[in-house]
Amino acid sequence: MAQGYDQKNDGVGAWADNQAAPRAGKHGQGGKEAPAAGGGRKKHAAKPAAAGKPAGRLREAEPVFLQKRGGKKQGRALSLRERVLAVSLAGVFIFTSVFILINVIFFGSPRGAAPPVGRVRAGESVGEEPPERGLPQEAARLERYGEPAALPPATAPVPPEPAGLEPAAVPVPQEPADFEPATAPVPPEPADLAAAVPATPAEIPDRGVRTRPVAALPPETPVEPAPRVKLVFVIDDAGNNLAELEPFLRFPGPLTIAVLPGLAHSAEAALRIRAAGKEVFLHQPMEALGGQDPGPGAIYIGMNAGEVREIIIRNIGEIGPVAGMNNHQGSRITMDAGIMETVLALCRERGLCFLDSRTTADTVAPALAEQMGLKIGERDTFIDNDQERASMIRSIREGLGRAGRRGSSVMIGHTWSRELAGILTELYPSFIEQGYTLSTASAFIAGNKAED
Repeated sequence: MAQGYDQKNDGVGAWADNQAAPRAGKHGQGGKEAPAAGGGRKKHAAKPAAAGKPAGRLREAEPVFLQKRGGKKQGRALSLRERVLAVSLAGVFIFTSVFILINVIFFGSPRGAAPPVGRVRAGESVGEEPPERGLPQEAARLERYGEPAALPPATAPVPPEPAGLEPAAVPVPQEPADFEPATAPVPPEPADLAAAVPATPAEIPDRGVRTRPVAALPPETPVEPAPRVKLVFVIDDAGNNLAELEPFLRFPGPLTIAVLPGLAHSAEAALRIRAAGKEVFLHQPMEALGGQDPGPGAIYIGMNAGEVREIIIRNIGEIGPVAGMNNHQGSRITMDAGIMETVLALCRERGLCFLDSRTTADTVAPALAEQMGLKIGERDTFIDNDQERASMIRSIREGLGRAGRRGSSVMIGHTWSRELAGILTELYPSFIEQGYTLSTASAFIAGNKAED
């Protein structure tokens, strides 16, 4: 028998007698068909058959799809349905593993771990739903297994607070049984406070010190910030209209009202002013620079001393008695030293005060009075040059500012300012509360004289 060995593929060649064995199908045992007997080497020679087994036969009890092909076991290809089923099973396994891992990481808790499987607490039935359905999972588990659901997520365990004490409470010494709250009135007698104070002051060192002086304090009295700050309000031009005068007579504080002479209501106005407890001044008319008519009983340039005195005395007789006088207009007369010397000399003789209305900055009255050793007053604020309410209030505030700087202020208004009396009445309580002292013109001038 001719035998040909494939030396190129050592251990893979086949004997020539195996080439004639029957083949199973296209891919049977032994690979491709061998060339005819006696031929040369074949390109793909089959392995020699195992000893004791005939070549070209299937092994007993070996499935068809495990037939050897090319010397190796070959599995058959899976169908599409089998592949889909395999992928689905793998996906379910992966998803289940991930879900279990997530639950362990995010919902596992060493504090609230569930009891071992198979262990049931007393009074708990298997499969019983927790009563806190709808609560968060962590809180429900903690409540079910005996731990409080409201515990804070502290990193370190916090010891429980003693029963009956608030967590942030600070120990405070117990008050005596008869101690009253701070809002209750303090007993006026110090003897009554002895029972309320502890026997040992070291326990509450300040309690007796705080309570006893408060009970002994006298009623609070207003403190005057500047006792010498005085306000003087003078109301000019009374005698024209009694109705305009009435609101000023109801002013609650001291007030000086200057009455013009020779008018229809001059004498009556003076009587009403004195009856109301207010001070009466003679509002002496004097010639002005502008040539305005000063009214009846006026003093003019060119009059001698006798004429000046006669006019003043007649006017005082009409509306007197008076506490003093001030000039009505008079910008020209108050610049005349001769006439003003006569006026001031008469005031000194009669014991009258003189108030310079300062209708001109060139008045000689202050300097002349100083030469004569006579104290006079000077106006520093006109309230109603503008009769608007806001403007008059602003002028009063300016006067208060001057009073704060100088210690006093003399402010002049007029009876014909309809809102002035109401404004003064409204502001009067604030004057008192702020510590101002209201005074009449004569008392103010006399006070200045006494201080000097």
